[in-house]
Amino acid sequence: MFGICAGIADYTGFDVAIVRVCFLAAMFMSGGGILPFYLIAAMVTPTKPLALERVDSEDKQFWQGVRASPTRAARDIRSRFKDIDRRLADIESYVTTENRSLAREIEQLR
Repeated sequence: MFGICAGIADYTGFDVAIVRVCFLAAMFMSGGGILPFYLIAAMVTPTKPLALERVDSEDKQFWQGVRASPTRAARDIRSRFKDIDRRLADIESYVTTENRSLAREIEQLR
């Protein structure tokens, strides 16, 4: 109704249908006592920006991982950058060293 269940599902990575079923179960088990909390959450929480609506599944999975564990996400990103840096250093080393076959191939392209 207000997107609270969808927001919880987006934040946790669960399917929105599961979150809604859990909400309904909590609603029946509490005798409706959870409804005021739902309405307060609907009034307090900001709406989701439209720019976030069109993210692909890989971006969605990445941001869910960042919310779940920011430290692990930062460590993974740092590891990826180190790997890219190492690969670029290998390429730079290959190109800048005296490589007769590479020089010959470049000359043939001219």
